Amino acid sequence: MKQVKRREIVRTGTTVEQMVRAIADLIVTGALVPGEKLDEISLASRFDVSRTPVREALRELGAMGLVGREPNRSAVVTTVSGAYLHSMFEAMAELEAICARLSAERMSVEERRTLELEHRASARLVHARAEEDYAAYNAEFHTQLYRGAHNDHIFELVTQTRARLAPFRRAQFRLPGRLAKSFDEHDAIVAAVLRGDSQAASQAAYSHVAIVSDASIVFAAPKTGN
Repeated sequence: MKQVKRREIVRTGTTVEQMVRAIADLIVTGALVPGEKLDEISLASRFDVSRTPVREALRELGAMGLVGREPNRSAVVTTVSGAYLHSMFEAMAELEAICARLSAERMSVEERRTLELEHRASARLVHARAEEDYAAYNAEFHTQLYRGAHNDHIFELVTQTRARLAPFRRAQFRLPGRLAKSFDEHDAIVAAVLRGDSQAASQAAYSHVAIVSDASIVFAAPKTGN
């Protein structure tokens, strides 16, 4: 039954992005363990897709550090150490803090209004415990802060870093009570941005990502196959 469900997730309109997410989630949750070979044909059969999106997905996962490949050998699941994951989240926290600070200083009236309205609307996702929908909204929330900083170079840096952490940031929402806590943390950021308090916005954003790091680090624990 599990295979049928996975196929339904990626079968219709399958994109490389969907394959990256599907395989990354299997790695992060331990369904695929460090050292396990990732055969393109097997994965294509598993998800009922052609080898093309699988091949591209493995290439992107390699850039994210979740998959390794030596010349003329199959791709394998790599080991993501807690220390390495922590270092990435540390960098992410600093970048997010900068974006929140600049957003508090630079966001237009319309940008602030959109940030507030969408944040308030996300409360229904929390009440409904809609993990997937909230994860999608969460990505958009942070993108609003990145764009609100109005600095193209910082936007490029923060989005690149976020891409590498994406599987772990999504995984946090599997933890009990995490949706409500995330909403409260967003609330502190939004309130600071709306009143133009750059220092408070920066501190709230940094704390938020630091908490996400603590929530996500459990998925970096060493896993071994049977």
